[in-house]
Amino acid sequence: MRLAASALALAAALSFAAGPASAEDTLKIVIGQINNWENQAPTLGAAEGIFKKHGLNIEATGSSGAGETIQAVVSGSADLGAGVGVAGAMRAFSKGAPVRILLPAFTGTSDLYWYVKADSPIKSLKDTKPSDTIAYSTSGSSSNNIVLAFVQELGAKATPTKTGSPAPTLTAVMSGQVTIGWAAPPFGLKEMKEGKIRIIARGSDVPSLKGQTVRSIIVNANALKEKHDAIMRFVDGYREAIDWMYSDPKAKQMYSEKTHVPMEFIDQNIAEFQPKSTVQTDHMADLDGAVRDAVKLKFLEKPLTKEQLAEFIQIPPRKK
Repeated sequence: MRLAASALALAAALSFAAGPASAEDTLKIVIGQINNWENQAPTLGAAEGIFKKHGLNIEATGSSGAGETIQAVVSGSADLGAGVGVAGAMRAFSKGAPVRILLPAFTGTSDLYWYVKADSPIKSLKDTKPSDTIAYSTSGSSSNNIVLAFVQELGAKATPTKTGSPAPTLTAVMSGQVTIGWAAPPFGLKEMKEGKIRIIARGSDVPSLKGQTVRSIIVNANALKEKHDAIMRFVDGYREAIDWMYSDPKAKQMYSEKTHVPMEFIDQNIAEFQPKSTVQTDHMADLDGAVRDAVKLKFLEKPLTKEQLAEFIQIPPRKK
């Protein structure tokens, strides 16, 4: 009995000693366009062990766009959502959904572009007709926001059409089902180089969106309360992962192997479309403009009040 008691005591001691050192909190995140470079912090950061240092296990899954991502966060099946259009998140919040902005994810619209088949007669958005179709991913996404701005601000006459992620969109364009496709590099760079498609518009063509934070990391409001410490550690890990992605060549190599995209395209992609300034995580740039545009593009019936914005935006300050 003494031996059994000693064994049990030893096992309990070992369990107690090992528990805190090995325990990790699990956070679930859904990522719209999971293979885009700007959305790699959760996945590449986890692969590099950055989140593990912060005591986190990150379970990441992809979605076809912001609409699906928001649904997963609202339902509580995911704690966090990445790549979510700010206007779409505002709309969900205004209707009482338990979503909050945790971090800005992308500022500006330089990374999204619209293209046609190389032999298309369309040279610019001004050449479009109502019988033409112009793609966006899902309702509430930044691509949705930009397409609506193309129509309202730049005079595009093509009919906005939901097509999901870049891969099925390309198939739809090449088969003639959709006139104008959308994508984010490095997707499509190979087809451009081969002369199969050509760009006719970029998100940065919309003046009102150039300096605006258009995509965000959202968090379920209940998870933010119940898992607050873990989510604050996620913020620290996310920011660390962004810094690592832009300072260590290993990150680009990992991304190349993961997406099967040659390094030459990745270097071009980051330099031209996604410099580090676009993925800043400290503040919502041109928030007043984002609210104004959300109303103008009918994502909101009326502007959010200062009190609503204070509740909606929960960006933690960067640790010194």
